[in-house]
Amino acid sequence: MERDKSQSISKRKAVVPGPAEHPLQYNYTFWYSRRTPGRPTSSQSYEQNIKQIGTFASVEQFWRFYSHMVRPGDLTGHSDFHLFKEGIKPMWEDDANKNGGKWIIRLRKGLASRCWENLILAMLGEQFMVGEEICGAVVSVRFQEDIISIWNKTASDQATTARIRDTLRRVLNLPPNTIMEYKTHTDSINSS
Repeated sequence: MERDKSQSISKRKAVVPGPAEHPLQYNYTFWYSRRTPGRPTSSQSYEQNIKQIGTFASVEQFWRFYSHMVRPGDLTGHSDFHLFKEGIKPMWEDDANKNGGKWIIRLRKGLASRCWENLILAMLGEQFMVGEEICGAVVSVRFQEDIISIWNKTASDQATTARIRDTLRRVLNLPPNTIMEYKTHTDSINSS
């Protein structure tokens, strides 16, 4: 039984750029989740609720997924898109995330699609210039507002979190008075 399991894992083909495609520095995975508001979520039910859309390794593979996805502004209810480096689950408890945190920006309705696209293109294009610090990004569609966030590995590294904040402000072309909140995942776990 154990051998069969390891064989099926190794049979899963690694995602690699195709011939003449433009490779990304990292492979990334799109995820989607939707939950019923008001119902408490344990990390177990959260994990069951999150669905993997697919993984890509090149610019062309990204556009193959992205061009067929619903834009965040067209999602309904409590829905989230997540884009994380391959191998990192979009959960606070993941090893890559547990000592990290996220920058959170609350958006008025109507801005999520453009901001999400600008954010993920900046992430894929390595515009944050913080080495391996970036784990992923999330767009959360809610009734009154939408929220985007970018997750990083090391919450205690203030120079890195400041650089991520400044890059975020630039790539999203945010007005100077935009409120940006940094929250460590430890705080998120403790307040949930």
